[in-house]
Amino acid sequence: MADDKEEAPESPDIHFEPVVQLNPVETKTLEEEENILLLLRAKLFRFDSEAEPPEWKERGTGEVKILEHRMTKRIRILMRRDKTLKICANHYITPVMQLKPNCGSDRAWVWSTLADFADEEAKEELLAIRFANAENAQKFKTVFEEAQAKMDSLKKSDEGEEKSGSGEAKTNGDVKATEGEEKSEDKLAEQLGDLSVKDGAGGDKLTSDSTTAQDSTEKPGEKD
Repeated sequence: MADDKEEAPESPDIHFEPVVQLNPVETKTLEEEENILLLLRAKLFRFDSEAEPPEWKERGTGEVKILEHRMTKRIRILMRRDKTLKICANHYITPVMQLKPNCGSDRAWVWSTLADFADEEAKEELLAIRFANAENAQKFKTVFEEAQAKMDSLKKSDEGEEKSGSGEAKTNGDVKATEGEEKSEDKLAEQLGDLSVKDGAGGDKLTSDSTTAQDSTEKPGEKD
């Protein structure tokens, strides 16, 4: 009968005080001082020229951001992989970069950078990015080119301040144009190196290689 069934004993409410009290630790993504100009999902590729034969390899799928620093006004591309949040692209946008369509696709772009810090050291990379549709690809192109115009204006402004601040007449002829560019690139590389110290929202460093985890022979312009 129902009355004869044994009732399950109540579970006691037991509370254990932790042996060690840990204080909350503030973690930073190193993006706190930047404004997001663009945020889109995409798939990133890198061209492996050392492979036999050379080929495109998938570098990661996730959210690509175009970020502008509030103080320095420098603009960079930052992309992290889904789940692991491992950085797969991290470099400044410069006026000399050329954004080109890839494989005739209206949703894929190719560009090169002399100093990508995805692996925490400057590497020259040929990158390609593919979006879900042509509309997102066009948004990326528009913001990318606007960023180039801003960086070009900022560079000219910095060069003008350096010339006016020196107060010394040039007696050895024209100064080489590349001298100012090299100094500017050195400053950018140093700043990006500082920004790529930590991976992930929690700040934990991941040790997986940026190319081996998701290597693929898929071409950037091909459909998913």
